[in-house]
Amino acid sequence: MFRIKRVYEPRTRSDGQRFLVERLWPRGIKKEALAQDAWIKEVAPSTQLRQWFGHRVERWEPFMQRYRHELDANQDAWKPLLEAGRHGTVTLLYSARDVEHNGALVLRDYLAARAHR
Repeated sequence: MFRIKRVYEPRTRSDGQRFLVERLWPRGIKKEALAQDAWIKEVAPSTQLRQWFGHRVERWEPFMQRYRHELDANQDAWKPLLEAGRHGTVTLLYSARDVEHNGALVLRDYLAARAHR
């Protein structure tokens, strides 16, 4: 099972394995303070895509499509997450303020679709 959670929310037992899936380290969080199992920045949207999107809601649909294409081309980055999800809950940590339009949502749905294949 794949879940998402903001890095600023406290860890809970139901989180399972926790992976930071951002290209940049979250602001205001010390590395030792973030309870994470790994930081997998390679699975995050590319810098170019992230900057183009700029959290502009009107670009959400094309952002999702472009990010999925990046994921299709970078299976080595997300396969460890898929494997971890086969053994239990995986929580994808993100730092965006917008909880409805962020890369972790796209990644969660992408991984969930592949887990059911």
